[in-house]
Amino acid sequence: MNGNRLDKKRLIEVATGRKRAELVLKNARIVNVYTHEVVDGSLAVDQGYIAGIGAYDGREEHDLGGRYLLPGLIDSHVHIESSLLSPEQFARLVVPHGTTSVVADPHEIANVAGLEGIRYMIETSRELPLDVYFMLPSCVPAAAFENAGAVLDAAALGELIDHEAVLGLGEVMDYPALARGDEGLLAKIALAADRNKPIDGHAPMVEGRGLSAYRAAGVETDHECSTLDEMRDRLRLGMRVLIREGSAARNLSELIRGVDATTAHKCSFCTDDKQPAEIMNEGHIDYSVRLAIENGLDAITAVQLATVNAAEGYGLTGKGALTPGFHADLIVVDDLRSFTVEEVYKNGRLVARNHTPEFSVPVPDTGAVSGSVTIPKLTEESFRLKLKGDMATVIHVHPKSLITERAVRKVSTNAAGVFVHEDKLDICRLAVIERHRGNGNIGLGLVEGFELHGGAIATTIAHDSHNLIILGDSDADMLAAALELERCGGGMTISKGGKILDTLELPIAGLMSNRSGDEVSRRLAAINRLAYEELSVNPAVDPFMGLSFLALPVIPELRLTDQGLFDVNAFELVDINVQ
Repeated sequence: MNGNRLDKKRLIEVATGRKRAELVLKNARIVNVYTHEVVDGSLAVDQGYIAGIGAYDGREEHDLGGRYLLPGLIDSHVHIESSLLSPEQFARLVVPHGTTSVVADPHEIANVAGLEGIRYMIETSRELPLDVYFMLPSCVPAAAFENAGAVLDAAALGELIDHEAVLGLGEVMDYPALARGDEGLLAKIALAADRNKPIDGHAPMVEGRGLSAYRAAGVETDHECSTLDEMRDRLRLGMRVLIREGSAARNLSELIRGVDATTAHKCSFCTDDKQPAEIMNEGHIDYSVRLAIENGLDAITAVQLATVNAAEGYGLTGKGALTPGFHADLIVVDDLRSFTVEEVYKNGRLVARNHTPEFSVPVPDTGAVSGSVTIPKLTEESFRLKLKGDMATVIHVHPKSLITERAVRKVSTNAAGVFVHEDKLDICRLAVIERHRGNGNIGLGLVEGFELHGGAIATTIAHDSHNLIILGDSDADMLAAALELERCGGGMTISKGGKILDTLELPIAGLMSNRSGDEVSRRLAAINRLAYEELSVNPAVDPFMGLSFLALPVIPELRLTDQGLFDVNAFELVDINVQ
């Protein structure tokens, strides 16, 4: 964030032409997001702020050659941790794509390291050419049916609610708690509401009176819309819709059809979760703009969703538009349809050119958020699932969807009633091991749809409590994978024949690496490729991302936590045995 003290008298003198600007971008086609027009002219920058638009002279001048000049792009909801990168490496990845501000919800690291994790995210984001604003996590843990690394009540959140980098309360995922008027959750909502700070939502498939209750509680946004009906229901209640285009969920092509002259001002773009390969290959919010235009949205309206709408929705003063007195967060694009970001300016300083960062980042101390994998002593027997019969409840995975289905399947057991994997059946064991305090909890279940054979895959990314989750068809491989992630402090690993084939180490809370986005992307691609080639994982399933969501107890229908099998619709633990 721009920490310079603005000399307004000097800015006025530059605006009136009595003094020369520090920088003037000449011969530009300037996009006005307020009036939906493009104006030819020059833009003057001084002290990191926009001084004026018109005929100006500067001590330094850049001729843009008729290219388009726009406000820096804003991601209105993102979990930086889901990029697998530390904040500084995340900045090096997204800033060259024109993103100059993000609204981050650090609930991933908060579930592992509590307030210490949030403070780490805030502190490591301070000196970056990317403004990182935070929404305090409202659901740590996400549900009472799992064990996270921390419990953040209203009193704990109160320690940070007034921090200058904190905008409000993060996505309220525990809808059942809200609907029953849970006092603890309402206290968190009041913490933000009493300060007139925004409250984010997370309400897939909530409708009717339930949605009215959600809105009545003060929730203002939703990024979980996947259908036009859901989108329209929220817009009718005055909620803002954050149109998501990430890695796991891609809703833009469907929802953009709901954006028109009457609804556009209530919409903005977000990525939610996006991995480094997709950012490098597709883009970030610039990709959302391009995709919206490809799907028929007017180009300047698409720019509005990516800039001023997000800024005004979150009260980001001085952001989202090119106007005097605003921060000089600027991007230069070739034209408004191809929307290739060629230059990025942060507070008037050139920080990226041709998708390449032109800034260095510090290497912060990660000691407070490392060494986060603490598990009980395990043996092969730890992964043996004893059943009461040959009928069991199985988690059915739908490719390219976060939604799972509750299925009942006939399975094989040995004389002791222990589940036996059969190669001809696509049913593997799933284990979720509490990894924060080593309390000994191990949830065991069954999954179909991965088609995994001959080994195991495991990760410490298991939304949202981020326990250690393992999918496999042999005790030896599941044990080897667990011990490997304990050794390296977290990440992703793959085992076969009782041996580790590869590991992507994520030592920061078991979620992130401070290596470059390019290196992490290459390592992730390599370990995914091994899962397909060595373990025959279904090519329609993302091995590790798909695995990471199998523990998330807020998206229907069936999940597994360290406490056992969880029915999201009934919001209760259920028996794996079918009588």
